[in-house]
Amino acid sequence: MDEQTVLALKAFTTRYCDAWHEKHDSWPMSEELYGVPSPCIISTTSDAVYWQPQPFEGEQNISAVERAFDIVIQPALHAFYTAQFAGDMPAQYADETLTLLQTWSADDFRRVQENLIGHLVTQKRLKLSPTLFIATQESELDVISVCNLSGEVIKETLGTRKRAVLAPTLADFLNQLKPLL
Repeated sequence: MDEQTVLALKAFTTRYCDAWHEKHDSWPMSEELYGVPSPCIISTTSDAVYWQPQPFEGEQNISAVERAFDIVIQPALHAFYTAQFAGDMPAQYADETLTLLQTWSADDFRRVQENLIGHLVTQKRLKLSPTLFIATQESELDVISVCNLSGEVIKETLGTRKRAVLAPTLADFLNQLKPLL
């Protein structure tokens, strides 16, 4: 497990939760996750859930993705997807506004792996080098991903060769993220 990535993700999650506490005097709240079971839920209102990060439960890797493509995935990505259960967190990286994706539960973790496999299938069909997404952006075509060959964090436009390097490693990227509330 890539300990630097785990520490950086947990540090960002703490910054996010602290900023939420400071602004709202509560744990983070999500309307999008209302009605979706998770060990993160600490209370529920009529249309939202309040959550806090929880330890990941299960096998701490995304080996189903590796097996589907017979590839080795960057250790930082295994760490990122299995460090914790948490809600997605809006953030800012330099000029980029994004939503950092997190696994919400064991069921969500299976769905995320299926989506990563689908992403890689499309890339293979288009003869693009493999990336695995970690964040979404306002434009549905733009995502933040980790290049599986270099380990760099990139902004990419789905289905195209348009890619821009944002950070040399996932840990560096996470350490520079700022919470957006």
